[in-house]
Amino acid sequence: MQTNPYPIPSKTELVAGSQKSSKPKRKSDQIEKAVEIIFFLIGMICVALVLLISIYLIAAGLPAIQKIGLIPFLTGTTWKPGAAVPEFGILPFILSSVYGMAGALIVGVPIGILAALYLAKGAKGKTKKVLSALIQLLAGIPSVVYGLVGMLVIVPAVRSIFHLSDGACLFSAIIVLSIMILPTVISMSLGAIESLPKAQEEGSLALGATSEETLIKVVLPAASDGIAAAVVLGAGRVIGEAVAVMMVAGNASNMPGLFESVRFLTTAVSSEMSYASGLQLQALFSIALVLFAFIMMLNVLLNHILKRKKGAC
Repeated sequence: MQTNPYPIPSKTELVAGSQKSSKPKRKSDQIEKAVEIIFFLIGMICVALVLLISIYLIAAGLPAIQKIGLIPFLTGTTWKPGAAVPEFGILPFILSSVYGMAGALIVGVPIGILAALYLAKGAKGKTKKVLSALIQLLAGIPSVVYGLVGMLVIVPAVRSIFHLSDGACLFSAIIVLSIMILPTVISMSLGAIESLPKAQEEGSLALGATSEETLIKVVLPAASDGIAAAVVLGAGRVIGEAVAVMMVAGNASNMPGLFESVRFLTTAVSSEMSYASGLQLQALFSIALVLFAFIMMLNVLLNHILKRKKGAC
């Protein structure tokens, strides 16, 4: 009598097999739940830290604004906290920060985007590896090193080329800041470009467009969200920089001019915080509050632009 080579399992064996297979699923579900809880707690901690920083800056910065007055504080052109009649006008600091940010973005962003396009579409093999490693190295250089190089190389060069009495000015700060944002702009733009599906580029080339037209009219618009995020992060790096700017901008509370010594919002806080007291110390916290509000406005503006763009699409 021949035996069945494919025996039918009994009901008991089926139940036992289902119980065995359900145990790993239950373990994986528990691990997944634990990971979700951990990520949720980390997110809540980040939100709580932002709220605490906001509350602290508001509590520390509002008293000086109430004493000085919001309009005189924001639109005043003279900063003399140690005078017989103290003056606390931060308009030169605000304009210097805005002009420095705008100049650094105008210089650094096009160079960064073009470099990202070359790395994504032009560089091959060892060339791409070497350039990528150099960009990562550039991102890891401390701010004080940028400031030191700017003070020893860029400031004397600006003084010599433009025949100035002092090369520490807004122009030197723009050059240093534009170099500092290059790693951020290049890395994020490169990631956005390389994440695009090949079908878009291939379709454009198949329709007769040249490589240059495809890059400008297809690749860049499709990667615009990532590039916009890179621009905002670069702007945040510029606005938040203090040490390098202090070393190359002159750190003088003048109204901004391209070849004038200037003081940014960050350098105003960092240069006087160690010895300030009384109303001057409160005014420095108010400057930090203005700086914090400015960065938040940049983020809100970017989100608004991106949402409008997605809605239009």
